[in-house]
Formats: sequence, structure tokens, C-alpha cells
Amino acid sequence: MSFANTGSQVQSVVPAPREQSAAAQLASGHLAAVDRATEAFYAAVAELDTSAVRGPSLLPGWTRAHVISHVARNADALVNLLTWARTGVEHQAYTSRADRDADIEEGSTRILQLLRADLDSACLRFAAAAEAMPASAWEAEVSQPSGGTILGHQVPWLRLRELLFHLVDLNVGHDFDDIPEEFLEDLVDGLVGHFADKPDVPAARIEVLLPDARQRVWELSTVGTDSSPTVSGGASDVIGWLSGRHDGSRLSGDVPNLPDWI
Repeated sequence: MSFANTGSQVQSVVPAPREQSAAAQLASGHLAAVDRATEAFYAAVAELDTSAVRGPSLLPGWTRAHVISHVARNADALVNLLTWARTGVEHQAYTSRADRDADIEEGSTRILQLLRADLDSACLRFAAAAEAMPASAWEAEVSQPSGGTILGHQVPWLRLRELLFHLVDLNVGHDFDDIPEEFLEDLVDGLVGHFADKPDVPAARIEVLLPDARQRVWELSTVGTDSSPTVSGGASDVIGWLSGRHDGSRLSGDVPNLPDWI
């Protein structure tokens, strides 16, 4: 669905599963989830009026308009990565962090109608770029904004993660409990990895009860693991804490303070 035509759906078309490589199958599954998450994000934004869009999000210093602008610019950044994977010509996600921040700030000042139109156009560009990907491109290597390299088929996952987190950040009643269960374990894994190379990360043993009743353990830091405090809880509550959206009061154990989410 788009704001311009609520009768149409933003869909990323890829070959039928029997024709796909393993990488293309992964991309296909995540693109289908991106479509659903985009619809949910559209629906939340459609409920906002001019006053509400200027109200605070869950991200410090950002209004809901900042979040919407960021989600639009993230779509364009990931279009650059898909283009890189498809053509082999380097297209960095952002020209610089400063330019990224300036674009988000500029977008946040737009009137609601233009803010929605910008989001709509950016989401459609992402869908078109995904549709244009040949099967081989999903296995191409590109650089992600946070550093390091990923394969093309991981780009849809990056988009899905942004949509799921920032739908919560709109602060309109969505929470991490609303995230589809099949993505929770991967989200926790990615969040723990986010802290891997950061200074001042406290040692903690994180015990997570997953939706399928399995319990999985992560070590937040490898320093002092012999005496690490144990933090336990459900996957959605752990995600809220690790991502800096919740204070950890929903968890059990000696919950340490985490570095600022950057």
C-alpha cells in the first residue's frame, strides 16, 4: 500500500522458490516481511495528524517526524546497497554521517503531506530496487553503514529491522511484543553483536526465553564472564533493553546499565 494509492501494495517480486538460490530464498522471505512491516508503518503514520507528528518519539531529541524521515532515508540508503550488489559499482549507503543527519533533520521539518509522500516514494524505490535484483546479485558483497561487509541477501533484513524498531519508536502504541516471533532470536543476536566492539560494555550473561520455549544464552561481553551477572527475560523485553528503548525493569536479575545506543 502507498499513501498515493491505498488500493495497491508495495511488493518486491522475486522468482518462485523452486527457481531460487539459497541466498535468493532468504531475501524473498525477508522481502515479504518487509512488505508487511511497511504496511504496518504506513498505517501508523496515516493515523498521525499535524500535531501528533511533531510530538516526541521514543528516541531522545527526535520527534515522530524525525523517525519518519529517517525511515525514508534508510530506504534510499539500502537502495544504494542493492544497486551496488546488482551492478558491482560501489554505492555507499550514505555519503557521510553528517549528510545523513542533515537529510533527516531537513525531512523532519516538512509538512505532514510531504512527509508522507517522501516516505511513500522511498519505500517504492526500495521495492523497485529489490525487484530488479538478479539471483546472483543476492550473493554479492557490499559494505554496510555501521561497518563491515554483508552479502546482498542481507540487505532486506536490514530494512526489516529498521521498520520493526522504528514502528515502536513512533510511540503510538506498538511495542516489541508485536514483532513476529520468527524474527526475535535473530534480533537479539544482532543486538548483542552491536555491542561486541564497543568500549565500556558491561559483562552480562543474558538468558532469553524464546517463543518456541527454548532458552538461549548470550554473553554481552567476554570480559569477566566468570562472574558475570545473569539477566533473564522474554525475547521482546530483552530486545527493548538492548536497543535502549526500555530500562530493563521488565527483566530479572542484576541488570547493568548499557552504553548509549549509537
